[in-house]
Amino acid sequence: MSALQPLNHHTSNPLDRVERLAESHDWNIDRTNDHEVVMMVAGGWADLNLSFTWRDDLESLQFACVLDLRVPEKRQAEVAKLMNLINAQLVHGHFDLWADGSIVYRNALLLAGGAQANDAQCEAMIRIGVEVAQRYYPAIQFVVWAGHSAEDALQSALLETMGEA
Repeated sequence: MSALQPLNHHTSNPLDRVERLAESHDWNIDRTNDHEVVMMVAGGWADLNLSFTWRDDLESLQFACVLDLRVPEKRQAEVAKLMNLINAQLVHGHFDLWADGSIVYRNALLLAGGAQANDAQCEAMIRIGVEVAQRYYPAIQFVVWAGHSAEDALQSALLETMGEA
């Protein structure tokens, strides 16, 4: 047996838990197959497409939150710079800029050795993903549509507002 082979090949599918969790919160969810569930969440700035993918081979529950926007090719270099600046500040997960201009926040939960995901872990992945996407969405918009630099856009996103106008 190789040192890199998992000792336990039979790990239960954590997507069953994600599906039950979504149903308990009345979230719209679609179980596309045994390895993926997707759901749509309305955010403050835009709708977010969330997906969980279970990888048996890696014993990993992968989470993706796709923002509802496309980055035009002429702004992709500056958005990529912004993604690097944002990722340097994140404790969990990271943003990716895909070739088609999509922006995706990704995170994963490693469940090696037969570990089981629990409700709190799954809810935390969703909460963190939605919060991070909502926090940085305006900065991305500043770069894409207002032509700001990555640094200026990030500073704008990091300002904390107090009270109500």
